[in-house]
Amino acid sequence: MADATASLGEVNYAATLKSGRHVFTCDEPVSRGGQDAGPAPYDLLAGSLAACTAITLRMYAERKQWPLGSVEVDVRFTRLPDKASLIERVLRLGGVLTDEQRTRLADIAERTPVTLTLKTGVEIRTRLE
Repeated sequence: MADATASLGEVNYAATLKSGRHVFTCDEPVSRGGQDAGPAPYDLLAGSLAACTAITLRMYAERKQWPLGSVEVDVRFTRLPDKASLIERVLRLGGVLTDEQRTRLADIAERTPVTLTLKTGVEIRTRLE
């Protein structure tokens, strides 16, 4: 289970996010009326996918005792004109891995928890208090 709370004060559009014991800021860029005090919401979405991918690949490689060195995951989220969305993800895997190991890790990236959530969608229920 994951949870987060966002609070807005008087400053456009800087939101204070709290998740567990962590507190950070999310904001819109200046070009959209914000102060660029933190990543924008879609940047956080892209970051969640990137982090989940990197962490999952590390866990998998450790379990298999594969010599995975560094892991870098670049994610770009784009909203397309027809209201569809596109996520492009690039994996950079360090270490002395075989072609088979690299291919398997790319396959695992397609099945990380956040990847599967984004691919299948999620029901959102909203209530007013």
